[in-house]
Amino acid sequence: MKFAALSILAAMMFSLGGCSIFGGGDKGASEARLEAAEEVYQIGVNAYLWRASLDTINFMPILQADQSSGVILTDWQTNPRDASERTKAEIQIVGKKLRADAVKVVIHRQQKQEGDWVSVGPRPGAEFKLTNAILLQARALRRNNAPLKN
Repeated sequence: MKFAALSILAAMMFSLGGCSIFGGGDKGASEARLEAAEEVYQIGVNAYLWRASLDTINFMPILQADQSSGVILTDWQTNPRDASERTKAEIQIVGKKLRADAVKVVIHRQQKQEGDWVSVGPRPGAEFKLTNAILLQARALRRNNAPLKN
């Protein structure tokens, strides 16, 4: 009789082992929490990439920021080390997933020559570095917002 009761109790424990009350939970619920966290602001693009983009370029004056289209345009920012050079950035978030190909960065640079601003190419690697800074910040935001594991 004791053996039968212990067997039934053990069977119940094993069947409940995957339930969330024992810390197991199903992977679908965890993924749903992460997806919900990614859409914190109910915007048309990935919220982590959006916030990370704004955080990363916070030193530049924002000309336009449209969260439904995912476009951020900055105004010209003069180089603090060289007053004859200025830069602006265009950032476009193109998806709802936190992926490297979901953010596009274009940098414009001008130099003053004979009193006029003349377009020159961005510094080598500038667009790549800004993209990586945004992705690193977005991943940090997501990591800080991820559900805790037992």
